[in-house]
Amino acid sequence: MAPMLRAAADPRISRRTGVPTWTVVALACSGQFLVVLDVSVVNVALPSMRAELGLSGSGLQWVVNAYAIAFAGFMLLGGRAGDLYGRKRMFLVGLALFTLASLGGGLAQQGWQLLAARALQGLGAAVLAPSTLTILTAAVPEGAARARAIATWTAVGAGGGAAGGLVGGLLVDGLSWRWVLLINVPVGAVVLLGALRALPESRAGERRRLDLPGALLVTAGLGVLAFGISQTEAEGWTAAATLVPLAAGLALIGVFLLVEARTAAPLMPLGLFRLRSVASANVAMLLSGSAMFCMWFFMTLYAQNVLGYTPLEAGLALVPSSLAVVAGSKLAPRLMRFAGARNVAVLGTAVAAVGFGRQSTITAEGAYLTAIMIPGILMMLGAGLAATPLAALATSGAAPEDAGLVSGLVNTSRTMGGSLGLAVMSTLAAARTEDSSPLEAATAGPTALVEGYALAFRASAGVLVAGAVLMAVWLPRKATVRTG
Repeated sequence: MAPMLRAAADPRISRRTGVPTWTVVALACSGQFLVVLDVSVVNVALPSMRAELGLSGSGLQWVVNAYAIAFAGFMLLGGRAGDLYGRKRMFLVGLALFTLASLGGGLAQQGWQLLAARALQGLGAAVLAPSTLTILTAAVPEGAARARAIATWTAVGAGGGAAGGLVGGLLVDGLSWRWVLLINVPVGAVVLLGALRALPESRAGERRRLDLPGALLVTAGLGVLAFGISQTEAEGWTAAATLVPLAAGLALIGVFLLVEARTAAPLMPLGLFRLRSVASANVAMLLSGSAMFCMWFFMTLYAQNVLGYTPLEAGLALVPSSLAVVAGSKLAPRLMRFAGARNVAVLGTAVAAVGFGRQSTITAEGAYLTAIMIPGILMMLGAGLAATPLAALATSGAAPEDAGLVSGLVNTSRTMGGSLGLAVMSTLAAARTEDSSPLEAATAGPTALVEGYALAFRASAGVLVAGAVLMAVWLPRKATVRTG
């Protein structure tokens, strides 16, 4: 059994508190749900936010990007802090900051206040998210139960992203855009109280000093890189406003790698990437995330801008897709028992690629059944099937003192993949429709919009096909993850 899995299977971790394991899993998954939900829930509220706060077009874009950039930039730091100072402690700190920032955003009276609150939300999410997976694997023994718990965590995370459109539509139509943020306050408070009472504390052996130079370099590098990615939609890939931050971000990450190779207590031990399961699963997670994240964005825009759905109707239209990703995540552990993690990841990615390929044939007169429901189910069923084995592989084989860091890598790979993929696909769609941004499509007719959206789905299908091939070749045939 791998060292990390031995530590995670230690029953003393969860029995000390006398709290049922399912309670620990439920609390960890609740934190992950809030984190992922807030990546997508604000999309349907953007027009209302702009009208009330007087945000510019670029300011509107930063309502989404401020959260995503802070989330991606601080994720590794959050994961390592959990290893050194306690996973429960970082869970509580991250959730408290996330909840308070949600309150500030919901009460914002000016645009800059909303953007600051969204950045603080992202910081809180970056501290919180790595702890959710580490707490879960520490509470559940290796075997079938661990695989089911990871599947639940994956399904809840994917469901959070999937539910964003529906939850946002309900809140905006029924109350106001402010409740898209304010709803996090009571939910966060309940989870915070439950976590304070029920979650066990754990950390990775002896406390060491946090690698501050490495933390600053990787946080700055990922943040600047994410900023450069976010500029592509408005400025294009060849503009100085895009190229300069992209180059600076890559340079900072390069310096970070040099520092980590020489420091005695690195933030990210580079030896981790000599583990085939960790390296291959994270690259696969980045590739699949770059395509999967685009699904909700473009499906919602297609439903509203082309088919004329209201925000609430668009959210309801994607409910079958939301259920499909949960079903796929729960089915994956059963398939992993006899097919293996690698084969299930490849199968799920291939199913998703078929769905994206089918969606690339959309028209301006598409029917709900064939233009939204069936391809959406295929895309998200595949996403659920693939995500569970990839998360299990990515967290297997590492030493216990690196558990939080590896969990942070999983979330970082998925988030950065989604940010990069959305930027690329948005640029492709905008270029095809000759419009500046898919979010503001007033100057393009339905036919032109469909051509742009179809191109984005077609490109995503190509990425997934390439990802499936990479997984088949690189993911380990036999991993340390047991499912029963």
